[in-house]
Amino acid sequence: VRLVESGGGLVQPGNSLRLSCATSGFDFNYGAIGWFRQVPGKEREGVSCITNSREQTYYLESVKGRFTISRDHAKRTVYLQMNNLKPEDTGLYYCAADFEASGILCAPSRYDYWGRGSQVTVFS
Repeated sequence: VRLVESGGGLVQPGNSLRLSCATSGFDFNYGAIGWFRQVPGKEREGVSCITNSREQTYYLESVKGRFTISRDHAKRTVYLQMNNLKPEDTGLYYCAADFEASGILCAPSRYDYWGRGSQVTVFS
């Protein structure tokens, strides 16, 4: 199982970024894929997650209306489009895969396989 994030960067508030999570080594039609972020001194939190079969989605309240999660089956890639970025969106963003489809959709404890992360920094 392999997950590789890309697309992070340094942007000013109000700008956009699109994160990509390229996957391999598992059946992309099952389980769920999630985006999580971590800031030093805080617990990792679920930002947005999507189930692979029904494409049910979850968004952290603070990103609703600004972030959109999507999947490209042909490319085995999950995207996180982040618009109108704010300084509080700063963090190391990870994508992760869950194959058992049990538990709260965007709880970090549910996910078994993780990428190495992509840094997003929003500064004034």
